[in-house]
Amino acid sequence: MRRERVWGVSETPPNTLQYRFDGPEDAPVLILGPSLGTTWHMWDRQVPELTNQWRVFRFDLPGHGGAPAHPAGSVADLTARLLTTLESLGVQRFGYAGCALGGAVGIELALRHPERLASLTLIAASPRFGTADEFRRRGVIVRTNGLDPIARSAPERWFTGGFAAAQPAITEWAVQMVRTTDPGCYIAACEALASFDVRAELGSVGVPTLVLVGSEDQVTGPAEARTLVAGIPDARLAVVPGASHLVPVEQPAAVTDLLVRHFSTAWQPAFESATGQIALPAGAAAQPVPAAAPAQPVPVAEIAPAAVPQQPQGRPDPYDAGIKVRREVLGDAHVDRVLAQTDAFSGDFQELVTRYAWGEVWDRPGLDRRTRSCITLTALVAGGHLEELAFHTRAALRNGLTPAEIKEVLLQAAVYCGVPAANRAFRVAQQVVREETTPQE
Repeated sequence: MRRERVWGVSETPPNTLQYRFDGPEDAPVLILGPSLGTTWHMWDRQVPELTNQWRVFRFDLPGHGGAPAHPAGSVADLTARLLTTLESLGVQRFGYAGCALGGAVGIELALRHPERLASLTLIAASPRFGTADEFRRRGVIVRTNGLDPIARSAPERWFTGGFAAAQPAITEWAVQMVRTTDPGCYIAACEALASFDVRAELGSVGVPTLVLVGSEDQVTGPAEARTLVAGIPDARLAVVPGASHLVPVEQPAAVTDLLVRHFSTAWQPAFESATGQIALPAGAAAQPVPAAAPAQPVPVAEIAPAAVPQQPQGRPDPYDAGIKVRREVLGDAHVDRVLAQTDAFSGDFQELVTRYAWGEVWDRPGLDRRTRSCITLTALVAGGHLEELAFHTRAALRNGLTPAEIKEVLLQAAVYCGVPAANRAFRVAQQVVREETTPQE
């Protein structure tokens, strides 16, 4: 078998992804998907052994690793771009392993395109990644401050403290990898994670699945992994001790062994390998993972699958659309607080607001959410509704308005609604902007 390295980097169309192949061109294809803020180099330590059996296909997220900055605002969009790329190369069926956001793409493949997927590994993944509030606030911080605050905090999210201290070169590599990501594409990826929620659909995943997680992962840890295993009919759980979120980098040998075992036993490929001729570019922006000190073998706990809970499906209704939009715009924390205070006296009013203000008006396609936020802020200034102005200022930031644009809205309102009203509004909005755009230590 002829071994090859093929890159598809330059002239990448907007509906495709930057990629590279490693391994024999006539071997079955195994795809490795990256996490948010990383590049295909996060898999460097797995590739030498995996290419003994598979033709390994790695890809970069938009704006990551020097890839063209064509933002993708949903997991479905990223998945569609991956499939378009594969179809252009003649790859029809494949195995897939993805980490975090890359894992979300794997779940999307299993749910929407099961005929393409032979076997699946989900690493540091979840059917819902934290709360939408967390990722939308991260987008606000990046839009206001750039990626430096996120880059500087990446090592503590991705690695255990001991590993970060012992491997300063890898720690710095992680920081630089995030710092060189396109901010707009990072924000779009945050939005993709904010809107991703497939908890009710896990029972429809029909491919053999390994769920792999680091025991010390504080981002998407063992609890989220067990949710996946409980929901996916043919799934097993492997917990890697002494590893945090970016477990393929922190415990490469353990992850490689698990991938080889899973794909060797749960996948009997009988399909054509990929074909295609892509030119090798002169250079690449991303850097490989620096060499690490030798690690001792890590014992891995593996747990059998659990029973699958069946989730009921609700009928489409203005209320259902309304509560979804209300949460996306105002945040889960705010909506949960309001609904928790609802009783028999106020319940009908809250249902009215959700169904008609959010389900019938905010969900209309005629205006985007940025425009609706501008209109809402102006109306609240005119009416002197300062309490609602506060949480709609937060909503405006989540909807993509910058602090400078909010300032312009309030200046415009001062002319038409009165200086005293705008003066009060500026005080409220200034406090909210400070709270929302100051990076957390």
